[in-house]
Parts: sequence; C-alpha cells; structure tokens
Amino acid sequence: MNLEHKTVSREEIYKGAIVSLVKDTITLPNGKTAQREVVLHNGASAVVPMDNEGNILLVRQYRHPAGKELLEIPAGLLEDGEDPLECAKRELEEETGYKASEFSHIFSTYSAIGFCTEKIHIYLAKGLYEGKQNLDEDEFVNIEKYPLEEALQMIFDGRIEDGKTVCGILAAKKLTDSKK
Repeated sequence: MNLEHKTVSREEIYKGAIVSLVKDTITLPNGKTAQREVVLHNGASAVVPMDNEGNILLVRQYRHPAGKELLEIPAGLLEDGEDPLECAKRELEEETGYKASEFSHIFSTYSAIGFCTEKIHIYLAKGLYEGKQNLDEDEFVNIEKYPLEEALQMIFDGRIEDGKTVCGILAAKKLTDSKK
C-alpha cells in the first residue's frame, strides 16, 4: 500500500521566534482528506562532550515547560542554513566554555514527529580544551561533570529526563564500548 500523504493546503495559525504552528489539509492514501496541526521548527544540534577520563559534561538549567531544572547535553537551535556540525561546535563552547578537537556525528532524530518537524543532530565531542563560555542573555546554566557509567545510572533512576540527553548518553556508551 502506498502510504504517501499529500498536502492540499496550509494555514498559518501562529508564527513565533522559535516555532510556528500550521494547520495542513492533507489527502490520505485512501483519497479522503484530514487536518494535521504541525509545529514547524528549524531543528537543532546537540553534543555529548566527553573528556579524556570518560566524564561527560552536562548543563543544568531551568526549563519552563517542565517547571524544573533538568540536566542536558549542550544543545541549541540551528540558525537558517547553518550546518548542524557548526551549530554543535558553537553550542558546546557557548554553553560549557569548552571546544573539542574531535567531533563524530552519532545520529539524527526527530524529537516529537507526531506533531513537530524538529530534527536534532547529535554529536560526540572528544579532545576537550578550554574555550570561552558565551551564554545568551536569557540563559542561566551550571556545568556538571559525571563519569559515563554514573550518567547512565542517572537515566535509569530518573535524574536525567531529557530525551536528547538520554539518547546521546546511551549512544556514547555504545560507541565507547565498541572501540574497546
């Protein structure tokens, strides 16, 4: 069966600085039409920064939608036309004050494909060295360092709840185990 859906029309409901909301009318494979609300998002890059001792740098920051502080890997929005690797490099330094001599693309993933176009590109960064932290004026973070094994445990005991961070740490573990 052909699973393709075709967009017939699009109505913009809201246009914001980070996201826009549209209502699409689509044609389904059976010829019927349906409505879909879609959040449009440029995407993002995230990075799992690992030092020479196998520790991971995480960013603790308050996240308004969750109503609490979360531990996350450094991440940020892609600027229009920006290369995801360049975004990852920029965000690593801006948020943590570190640069890296080695970046490896781990994978890309949709964060909430049921309603949002956001695709996050996740990298592993090694060979960390000091750069210059340069937070946005509305960004307040604490940098915390954890051994990889402890970060894994933090996923399973609920101290790490952010999806991109969970995926990035699990993938970093898999990558580092396969290189042993």
